[in-house]
Amino acid sequence: MVRAAIFDVDGTLVDSVDLHAHAWQDAFRDFGHDVGFDEVRGQIGKGGDQLMPVFLGPEELEARGKDLEKHRSEVMKTRYLPEVRGFPGVRELFLRLRERGIRIALASSAKAEELQTYKERAGITDLVDIETSSDDAERSKPFPDIFQAALSRLEGIEASEAVVIGDTPYDAEAAGKAGLRSIGVLCGGFPEADLRAAGCVAIYKDPADLLARLDESPLAGG
Repeated sequence: MVRAAIFDVDGTLVDSVDLHAHAWQDAFRDFGHDVGFDEVRGQIGKGGDQLMPVFLGPEELEARGKDLEKHRSEVMKTRYLPEVRGFPGVRELFLRLRERGIRIALASSAKAEELQTYKERAGITDLVDIETSSDDAERSKPFPDIFQAALSRLEGIEASEAVVIGDTPYDAEAAGKAGLRSIGVLCGGFPEADLRAAGCVAIYKDPADLLARLDESPLAGG
């Protein structure tokens, strides 16, 4: 019996992965680092605490990491956030899940302020039961903290009764570490093979595809 669906947001519910990559690329450049777009895009899905060490040495990370992450947040907010759009079918999928008695949680590495904007763009502000952001986790994906925080707020629901839906291998890895099954969607741009290798039990093109095939999906037992 599936009683809860825990959704990642960036790249899963809203089309924002490229925009986040551009924001990180701009922020690194402003701090003196020329980082390739494809390099940083492959890391989107992690929080800043896990992304920055890929490109910065320990000393610079200690000295400038917090300032760089704060600058990245401002760059995203002012330059790219207005361009974020929800994927088709998200609201309809959430409505269908709620009709089946499945509780809906959001578990995002985004800042709480960004998360509110994403909910509005996806048209789901009134359909979310609980949500967790980067403010609720000590470590971001691929660590399980954010999903563990979401599960703890879904009172009375065991890990075996919840399914994670995400677009990156980091979502699937984090879900597995939290004892949760995961569904992958391809709309964030990560290869299907990478999602399966990370542990996804099913793969769909996007939320609309998951909605169309909901009765045969791992969420069908709600």
